[in-house]
Parts: sequence; C-alpha cells; structure tokens
Amino acid sequence: MNQPLAGRTVVVTRAASQANDFLTILEEYGAKVICCPTIEIKEPDNYDRLDEAIDHLYGYDWVILTSTNAAEFFLRRLFHFNRAASDLDDLRVCAIGEATAERLRAAQVHVDVVPSTAKAEGVFAALQEFVGGVEKIHGLNILLPRAAIGRDYLPKALVNAGARVDIVTAYQTVIPSDVDRGRLSAMLAGSADCIAFTSSSTVKNLALLFDTHDLSNILQSLKVACIGDVTAATAAEYGLKVDIQPTQFNVPELARAIAEYYDES
Repeated sequence: MNQPLAGRTVVVTRAASQANDFLTILEEYGAKVICCPTIEIKEPDNYDRLDEAIDHLYGYDWVILTSTNAAEFFLRRLFHFNRAASDLDDLRVCAIGEATAERLRAAQVHVDVVPSTAKAEGVFAALQEFVGGVEKIHGLNILLPRAAIGRDYLPKALVNAGARVDIVTAYQTVIPSDVDRGRLSAMLAGSADCIAFTSSSTVKNLALLFDTHDLSNILQSLKVACIGDVTAATAAEYGLKVDIQPTQFNVPELARAIAEYYDES
C-alpha cells in the first residue's frame, strides 16, 4: 500500500474498545498513531426502558439502530432474555451505516433499510422512500434504541410525520476515568500532525477535559479531521476549523481522506 502518512502522527480520539480498525488502517498508510480516547462506551445506568421495549416488540413496526453501539447493546440485551433474532422477523429493521448492518446480519437479523447517507436527515428520507411516501409514516410505531444523549432531528421528524417513537437508552458515552489530562495536553502540543474525531461526543468530551468551549488554541498546530457533517458542525461550535472530511461517513473513508489530504499537500 502507498504510505502517504509516513512521517505523520495522527491522534485518534475514538473509544479504545473500538479504535483498532481505525488504527490499523492509518498505520497501513504509514502513520504513527497516538490513541487518546475521549469517550468510553458503557452500559446505561439501568435497562428498564430497553427491557420493557424488548418485552413488547410485538407493539412496534420498526426498530432503528443508529450505530454499531446501538446494535451491540440492543442485541446483547435481547439475547440476555433468551430471545432469538427471529423475534425481529415481524418488524422492519433500519441500520444506519454498513458496519451497523453487518453487525445485525452477523447475528442473523434481517436488515430492510441501510440509508445511503448515514445521518438523521438521510435516514428519514430513506424511510420515507421505503414506505412509499411521508404519509405512510403516519401511525407507525418505531423503537429507537440509542445513546443516552443523541440528536433530536430524526425522532422529531418521525413524530411530526405522525409516527409514535419510543427513544430508549441502550448505552451511554462517558469521559474515560483514566484520562491523564497532563499527558494528553503534552501529546497535543507535541509532534502530532492531525487529530481525528469520529463523533460529536469525542469533540465535546475533549472540551470538557480542558474545561473550555474553544479548542482552537489547544489544537492550533494540528489539522482537524471529522468523520461527517454532524461531527464537523460540533467541531466548529468549539472553535475548530475542519480541514479533512470524507464524503462517506465511516472510519475507513475517514482514514482514506486523511491519507489523501497529506498525499496532495
């Protein structure tokens, strides 16, 4: 493989439990990678609402899994109660992102819709097209397992179209308990060339770690790479200029975009 990132150092803020694929691809492009997780994926404080939803799956027409995390924790809880993947056969399943779809298929769950644009606006458009028009969304019962905190666009759009949406917490993202802020600060001020953000939470938590709403000074010597529009918008809210963004919102394309940026520079 061509190594356009040889001699470059990339800081990855993704959760340590999910960073391996990203690290591997960047290293194949020749990068030195510093793993600096600003988020940790954890179980929710309680599973009450998710458990209730799983117990009443017959009451839903659709389940929408917004990420691999949502799929993982939803399936984990489904199987905890000795339920089978076939229990979802009577529901339509929407998976946001091909990685989410692959996780579901690996568990023998059928996937009806994988929106071509992996953000809320694209999901609503894909669902509308699948059901045959916005008027067909009216009256649908939709289960939306997701992080404790998430964007409001999709559930609001669905509710405005007449659907009933149950948002249930499947997992939560928190600041890792073992973050050494002094070490992190030293790394960001050191020889790194680029910092990569894979979600809005990675940006927000970095700002929380430094108790600031303006990350521009802290990251002034680094190029900023964001996985998609929503993350880029969050980065801008925290004073950052986004230099690198892929056209497809997934980790391999983000790594490719970083490599292409430095290959062309």
